[in-house]
Amino acid sequence: MDLVFICPQDAIRVIAESVGREARRQLVGEVVRAWVDEIPEPELVGQYTRTLADLDDNDLSMLAAWHASMDVGQPLANREFLVRVFPTLGENRREALKIAAGFRGEDAFDAGVAEEQALRAVLPHLSDDSARLIADEAVQLYCWDRLGSEN
Repeated sequence: MDLVFICPQDAIRVIAESVGREARRQLVGEVVRAWVDEIPEPELVGQYTRTLADLDDNDLSMLAAWHASMDVGQPLANREFLVRVFPTLGENRREALKIAAGFRGEDAFDAGVAEEQALRAVLPHLSDDSARLIADEAVQLYCWDRLGSEN
């Protein structure tokens, strides 16, 4: 029998505050990927559209290059094209959203937006099961960070 004194979402926040920058980025990335996996199907296009709205031209170009690998025709590095072909990606839609969210997250880190803000925005939307899995990963990441990584 496990004794739990803190909810997984809070454990993730505490660990994120206790590790170095690289470990924190990895942890936030895991949280975002788990969040994308849990977005209901009908909301994927809207979320993809909102995510693309915050990307710069360089990120849009890299995302268009990824789309090219999916054989969606000649991709254009603009929001309208990427949103229009998003439904044709089939099973790869979530992967496209993860990539776009990853670009958005990197831009936020580079701009100095606190990881705490990203966690505050996404953690409440995770299921308890996903949050527990990420909390387990966070503990492993904490150990990796504290036991001598080059962080």
